[in-house]
Amino acid sequence: MSAIRPARGWPAILPMRRKGKGDGGYVATALVLAALVAMPFLALIWLAVSGTSSNWSHLATTILPEASLVTAELMLGVALLTGTMGVVTAWLVATFDFPGRRLFSWALVLPLAVPTYIAAYAFVEFLHFAGPVQTAIRALFGYSSSRDYWFPEIRSLPGAVLILSSVLYPYVYLTVRMVFLMQGRKAADVARTLGASQATIFLRILLPLARPAIAVGVTLALMEAVNDIGAVEFLGVRTLTFAVYSTWLNRGDLYGATQIALLMLAVIVLLVTIERLARRQQRFTLGRSDRPQPGSERLSGGRGFLAVAACALPIILGFAIPLLVLGDYALRRLDQLADPQLWRAFRHTVALASITGLVTVTVGFLLAYGVRLTGSKRLVLMSRLAVLGYAVPGTVLAIGILIPLAGLDNFVDARMRETFDVSTGLLLSGSGFAIVYAGFVRFMAMGHGSLESGFAKVSTHLDMAARTLGRAPGATLIEVLLPLMRPALLTAFLLVFVEASKELSATILLRPFDFETLATFVYAQTSRSAFEEGAVAALLIVLVGILPVAILNRSILAETARS
Repeated sequence: MSAIRPARGWPAILPMRRKGKGDGGYVATALVLAALVAMPFLALIWLAVSGTSSNWSHLATTILPEASLVTAELMLGVALLTGTMGVVTAWLVATFDFPGRRLFSWALVLPLAVPTYIAAYAFVEFLHFAGPVQTAIRALFGYSSSRDYWFPEIRSLPGAVLILSSVLYPYVYLTVRMVFLMQGRKAADVARTLGASQATIFLRILLPLARPAIAVGVTLALMEAVNDIGAVEFLGVRTLTFAVYSTWLNRGDLYGATQIALLMLAVIVLLVTIERLARRQQRFTLGRSDRPQPGSERLSGGRGFLAVAACALPIILGFAIPLLVLGDYALRRLDQLADPQLWRAFRHTVALASITGLVTVTVGFLLAYGVRLTGSKRLVLMSRLAVLGYAVPGTVLAIGILIPLAGLDNFVDARMRETFDVSTGLLLSGSGFAIVYAGFVRFMAMGHGSLESGFAKVSTHLDMAARTLGRAPGATLIEVLLPLMRPALLTAFLLVFVEASKELSATILLRPFDFETLATFVYAQTSRSAFEEGAVAALLIVLVGILPVAILNRSILAETARS
């Protein structure tokens, strides 16, 4: 599966030829773009080593140990639960035929449209004392108060693991399902003829084959879990990301926040490196099939019921419960549909997500094409730095973006004051540009990974044939490669659009004054303990993400069928 993963290795594509005179502009442009992506990380390092935090001893002895332990436990829980949910559902949908399989094959992707913080708000409303679950328990057993029975506390670390996993497992499901579909069941069919049971085939053949895809999907889910701030804050789980946010804004200690951020970045890079090295020697050749076919074994009776239940439960947890709670509250506040602030936030969300998607896809395409065109080692190195953003929480990334943008704004403002006696103000750091820049840096891994995978499926012989017929690199790109790359371009854009429309942690720190997106609108209402007031906006976020997710799922399946 390569349609949604960030670039983790580099395809063994030989450059068409050594860099010539006509290629210098492409390489220079790609290097500049890669440097723009890497700039926030350099700013983080500079700020962390140039200043001293007055609160560092307090942070090191009281905040960091507990936050580090909580973050590690959260990551472990999310890795285990998302891996289990994603692998089991992908195996059932790709291998067997049971009632509702076609419906589940696309419905299992729907939780991807639900932001983690909205899922947290909905779960708390659904499971608290006055919610439908506990109300039904009291009515059924005749209890009069919460002291009469035990009920698990959703605002806890296990609750956070359940909620985050319920909306993040589609990353694993999508990657693993594509592997199961693309391998053509040849190995499984051979094992079946030798008398192996389905359990043996799954554990000893399919699961080892899917290990790289599982690692990619779980890593994506973990990066999202580490990035989250809205859900963990609402659930009372104090992670390192929340420590960065609290140290910066609540304590006014930018140096301390940057140093925690740099520590997080080092740990995340180490984990990603270990994961990549662990998979370095794993190479699997997937068999081709004309079309993805449902499993030959029909599940009915008790086994069919278990398959249906296993596929339905993640959808209920990750999509149905949030949609039910949001729909119920939204029906009570339909008057908000006339609120101009809501629709202004909606326009801001769609516009920012669209611009971020276009910018990210354009830059990712140029980087991937630059590597394909020249094989420049410098460009390969810069591209690896460029895809690091997805491993960095949005709160951390916001710090690295504000430093260079604010410095540039201050420099321009000072020169304009000296020359023309005109103040330009905060042109970059005080506008939507900062949010687009953050999304572009953070989601470059998704865009670049999808496009790199698309280029890997297009033979370099086509490029060479066009060049021998007199086509320049630009003409080859426009006339030959772009038409063939349309599915990968669409996949990359939709992925970035969905993620950018849900982004909260970076947006809440970088947004201009009196600038709201749907995510910040919901966060502001919930911060005042008025989730019902933000239900319409939260429902709009989910609806904005459903159509791109559906198109993305169909595009990935179509790409699988062509592979």
